[in-house]
Amino acid sequence: MEPIAQAECGMEGRDLAFDVFSKLCPSRGTLEHVTGRWGALTLGALHEGSFRFNELRRRVDGVSEKMLSQTLHALERDGLVHREAQPTNPPRVDYELTPLGREVAERLMALIHFVEGRMDEVLRARASYDARRGTDARSA
Repeated sequence: MEPIAQAECGMEGRDLAFDVFSKLCPSRGTLEHVTGRWGALTLGALHEGSFRFNELRRRVDGVSEKMLSQTLHALERDGLVHREAQPTNPPRVDYELTPLGREVAERLMALIHFVEGRMDEVLRARASYDARRGTDARSA
C-alpha cells in the first residue's frame, strides 16, 4: 500500500503532513480508533499495565469479546498496542502499550481524569437541560 500524499489529505503546501478534518486523510481513522468508546477505554486500561485478553475484557466493563478483539487489532495496526503471544500450553497472549501508545494514553488519561473530576457539573447541566426540555434523565 502506497503512502497517502499530502495533497490527498488536503495538506499540500502546509507545515503539517496530515489533516484529520479531510475525509481522505488516514489520520482520521487513527483518531477514530483512539477516541471511540472502546479504543479510549482500552488504551486507558492498558495505561495501567500489561493485560491478557480476558483480564482486559473484565477491566473494560461492557465490551463484547468481538468489539475488544476488533479494537485491539485496530490499535495494534496503528502501532499503539503490542500483542505478545507466549509459547505456553495453554497459549497466553499479553497486550501492552507501545511507546507511541503510551504517549497517546497519557493524553487520554488527562482527559479521563478531567471528565471524572467534573461529572458533578455535567450531571447538574444534564438535569437542568432535562428540566427545561421536560425529558426523562434516564434516557440520556
